Amino acid sequence: MSVVKHFIEDSIKKTEIDEFLRNEFERAGYGGVSITKTPLGTHLVIYTMRPGLVIGRGGETIRALATVLEEKFQLPSPQISVAEIEIPELNAYVVASRIASALKRGVHYRRAGFWGLSQAMDAGALGAEIIISGKLRTDRARYEKFREGYLPKSGDPPRKYMRKAELDVQMKPGTLGVKVRLIPPEAKFPDQVKIQIIEEELEKETEREIVEETVVAKEKVTEPEVLPVDEKVVVEEKAAEPEALPVEEKVVTKAKVAEPAAAPVKEKLVTEKKVAKAKVHSTDQKVVTGEKVAKAKVPPVAKKPVAKKKVEKKVAEPKVSPAKKKKASKKKVAKTKAPSAKEKNEAGE
Repeated sequence: MSVVKHFIEDSIKKTEIDEFLRNEFERAGYGGVSITKTPLGTHLVIYTMRPGLVIGRGGETIRALATVLEEKFQLPSPQISVAEIEIPELNAYVVASRIASALKRGVHYRRAGFWGLSQAMDAGALGAEIIISGKLRTDRARYEKFREGYLPKSGDPPRKYMRKAELDVQMKPGTLGVKVRLIPPEAKFPDQVKIQIIEEELEKETEREIVEETVVAKEKVTEPEVLPVDEKVVVEEKAAEPEALPVEEKVVTKAKVAEPAAAPVKEKLVTEKKVAKAKVHSTDQKVVTGEKVAKAKVPPVAKKPVAKKKVEKKVAEPKVSPAKKKKASKKKVAKTKAPSAKEKNEAGE
């Protein structure tokens, strides 16, 4: 067997395995398979959205799949592992299968194409292209492209990073083909420019900024100490003003000082009147006290009529001058002396 035939047969076998797995795990969200040959056998990695459906209960489906691949496709000791797709919108197989299922349901091809393109770009793809070909509107076959972003088709980056997928859809007019190409966000291109900032330059810039800030702060501190010539003159004038009082203020202050001097004369007159009144009250009090002393000398028998007379006099004559009071007191003293002499005579008899 020639080398060319060997590679052709190997690629045909991979496509057959891919189709078989896609039909087998369509409900699990099949996203492709990678086949690598090792000295121990062939290693298969199946990418799906739901790995539980691929593994099965206790790994039953994986064992059954390994026996089928070994018998049907003659793969020596296949070792199968399942990987979950983190972002389905960045997987070409998932996007193509969604578009194919939408076309089967009767969705318009343009709507399905733009919907799949917007999903891929929203997920973060650098570029995406979707081609739908076949009998789209008429009996004559044609194709339509839906493209967005940066998507190179030649060179080393597309070989490394581009993700491709092709699916067929059976419709009433005929078969339609869906082709999807994606460039993931982690792709690197040789013409991509990167700006690198050296740390030393950053440190120097920060030091310069710090020095400038310190200089500005020192200037702000020193500015208020130095006053201009005009401000100094104004300050001196303000300091000199309170020392010299105007003439009018002096006159007003003298008048204010002279006014309180006149007050003591009036105060003296008022105090003299108060003293005179106090003396009159004191004389009245002396007369009253004298009468009380005389009353105290009178015996207890004569006290009762005297008290009644006092009450009557006080009620009838509430206003009595001090001179009249003296005469009344003299009469009372004379009366009190007369009954005492009579009593003596009676006592002698």
